[in-house]
Amino acid sequence: MATATATATAARRSPLTRLAALVGVVALAVVLVVAPLVSSPFINYQLASIMVFAVALLGLNVVMGYTGQVSLGQSAFLGLGAYVTAYGVVHGWPLWLSLVLSALLPAVVGMLVALAAARLRGLALAMITIALPIVGVPLARRLDGLTGGSQGQVVSFLRAPEATGLANDQWRYYVVTVIAVVVFLLVRNLVRGRVGRSFAVVKENEAVALSMGVSPYRTKVLAFTIASLLGGLSGFMYLAVVQYTSPETLVFATSINLVAAMVIGGSASIVGTALGALYFVLVPVLAGQVNSSRTALISGAVLLAVLFVLPAGLASLPRRVGGLLRRRRTPAAEGAPATPDPDGTAPAVPTPAAASTDRR
Repeated sequence: MATATATATAARRSPLTRLAALVGVVALAVVLVVAPLVSSPFINYQLASIMVFAVALLGLNVVMGYTGQVSLGQSAFLGLGAYVTAYGVVHGWPLWLSLVLSALLPAVVGMLVALAAARLRGLALAMITIALPIVGVPLARRLDGLTGGSQGQVVSFLRAPEATGLANDQWRYYVVTVIAVVVFLLVRNLVRGRVGRSFAVVKENEAVALSMGVSPYRTKVLAFTIASLLGGLSGFMYLAVVQYTSPETLVFATSINLVAAMVIGGSASIVGTALGALYFVLVPVLAGQVNSSRTALISGAVLLAVLFVLPAGLASLPRRVGGLLRRRRTPAAEGAPATPDPDGTAPAVPTPAAASTDRR
């Protein structure tokens, strides 16, 4: 009876839940469209940066959150995508070609690394991925004919068409936002489908995955390739927003900060990825406004505070609040008086003596 009642309650609530979700999506869409029109160029830059790193974090979440593997080299793929885009802009490539190659070339590099490293686990796999930014930074400095060396490259592209009446910062924001929304929708469908189930099984138990006909090796290679592709795509978006790239784009510290942002937002969560991007971009900015010499300290304190209160990340906040509310209601329900009889008197509670007499 209780199960049937719960099912009926869930059925009654589901239309309301769907309506609330629809209202939330519409409100978010309105905010995304209107925000750059009423904001300053600085705010538009920060909003566009959130879109950039949301895509980078999404790739990281695919390989770490959904598949359970280690990747500490996402910044290398972001930097590679930015350099491919810069090279294409300087040499007059069509913009669509720069976009495609900025995603495909990092994906190929990631796949080659994954083919060699996907059979590894733990620290061995972590060391392979750490090597990517460590090797990438000096390599970018040496290949000055392609990368601009230590000085980096300044490029100017993705200017607003005159017919739109938009400023350059507004136009770039809309471009990277459209890319981010499309990528999020595609990855959302991916992780909710057969491929996502394969990721989950491999993450849970590779032996069980083999017994179910899922190859852990191929699944890991696929996850690394997708993460690399999204990292390269975020490099294109990064260059579109910043208009500059240098070896500092590939540094290992960026990879570590991306991992921290993913954990803060919530592992294996699309919503958590977006929240992690907000943390990655906004917390250092706000911390710098509080005390510019203590930015790292304040950011670290926020990180520890969030993980202490919400070990599963910001995406678990509604579930945590719901659990606290349920725990508050449960003691009240347990301490409530018994339901009275129809005549208005409380039911008699047998004393130990009466119970003993009944047994006799």
